[in-house]
Amino acid sequence: KKTKGDPKTGQEEESHTCCGCRFPLLFALLQLALGISVTVLGFLMAGISSSLLVRDTPYWAGIIVCVASLVGFVMLCISYQPDEKTCVQFTVKLLYFLLSALGLVACVLAVAFAAHRYLQMTKFTCDTILESCQCKLDTADPLGRTFTYQNASDCGSLTSILNLYMLLQMVLNLIAALVCLSACFVMWKHRYQVFYVGVRFYPLNATEGQQQQV
Repeated sequence: KKTKGDPKTGQEEESHTCCGCRFPLLFALLQLALGISVTVLGFLMAGISSSLLVRDTPYWAGIIVCVASLVGFVMLCISYQPDEKTCVQFTVKLLYFLLSALGLVACVLAVAFAAHRYLQMTKFTCDTILESCQCKLDTADPLGRTFTYQNASDCGSLTSILNLYMLLQMVLNLIAALVCLSACFVMWKHRYQVFYVGVRFYPLNATEGQQQQV
């Protein structure tokens, strides 16, 4: 049994805490704030025009990050035991790691989609036709792709607002991806920061000594 004055117990508690707080707290708070921001901004973009694709309104990335943060808060409520001696603790930590990794992938995809659409919109030539905004990448090409945005009477304001939202989505999702990556790294380091490399060599040394004695 370990007493309160045991130095090993103190080292485990210090490794599990950061600035007086348990280590997932900061990441969970950041994930919650960024996830809510990305989700709200995605729904605002979807409300501008019903013609926007799901990949252009990445509220799905924000929802995944929010779920990961909630699992992080649940992990904080579980009493800590070294080496994941409880099944619940191990399951929650593994779930938090997997959701953070999934949030990382989703945020990177959201950044890529937003950057691609932003570059396209900078080259748009738009006209208002019957309360809809029709934009083309190349007006000289009759077979060029046409993007139609319904319920948009002013193409100028629509494109400017969408460009601003795309930039915000790129910044927020990039920060959220970095936070999820940091959370995954901290979880991995906290579990595998010690590698017992020399253990497997002891039996070999023992057998060599026995052979020399023989």
